[in-house]
Amino acid sequence: MPGLIEPGMRVRHPDRPDWGVGQVQSVVGDRITVSFEHAGKVLIIATKITLQILDDPPA
Repeated sequence: MPGLIEPGMRVRHPDRPDWGVGQVQSVVGDRITVSFEHAGKVLIIATKITLQILDDPPA
């Protein structure tokens, strides 16, 4: 999964819909830093969580 995710992409956390849409800030190995609308900056470990990639452009 980390190879598919790049900085700038919009994503959602599958178990935390209340966090809203997030924007990927950085990807280092299996660590993805995402800034979510309602949760702020969160470090995601890609081997544990599979983020949902959003294809729609920002509103």
